[in-house]
Amino acid sequence: MRDPDRTRRRILDAALKEFSKGGFAGARVGAIARRAKVNKRMLYHYFTDKEGLFRAVLRHKISERMTRIESHPSHNDGISNVAIWFRHNCCDTDWMRLLAWESLQTTNDAVLDEAERRRLVRQAAVHIRKKQAAGILRKDVSADFLQLAKVSLSMFPLALPQVARLITGRAPQDVKFQRDYARFLETISAAFRPSTVARK
Repeated sequence: MRDPDRTRRRILDAALKEFSKGGFAGARVGAIARRAKVNKRMLYHYFTDKEGLFRAVLRHKISERMTRIESHPSHNDGISNVAIWFRHNCCDTDWMRLLAWESLQTTNDAVLDEAERRRLVRQAAVHIRKKQAAGILRKDVSADFLQLAKVSLSMFPLALPQVARLITGRAPQDVKFQRDYARFLETISAAFRPSTVARK
């Protein structure tokens, strides 16, 4: 018996793998269909075209990642979630590669599904401002820059692994590197606290 949800998920998983290998431009619909064990007609039935499939992969991954982070016990403290994001990124290297390819292949200021992605970013900024208003995060810095700092710190070693290895002598895939870097993130996250300002 055909299971549409399972088939759709299989296509999304296959598409993530293929898009992470060569970006939007390098991925081939035929390769995605073969990896998902479906014919191309079925793929087009669910996602219309390659751009629709890429958009669906983005939305699926963003939703999946947000759910995972929000369910973490330390999510609401506003401090240690930088390290949480990094740990999740370590288990999601296909997503890191997909974003890197997107950066390389974007020829203008617009990205696919930009309106929806901007909406989600604005939601995250609102969440940060609420924490600032509640005194959990410092108020003397931009919520946008706090968000950018969190994303940058949690992604950089995985997005540019060769730079991380040149600087530290260890690859980001190394379990000890991941443990030590997560501890480092927890330490410097204290700079986001209001008490940091008071000590200056």
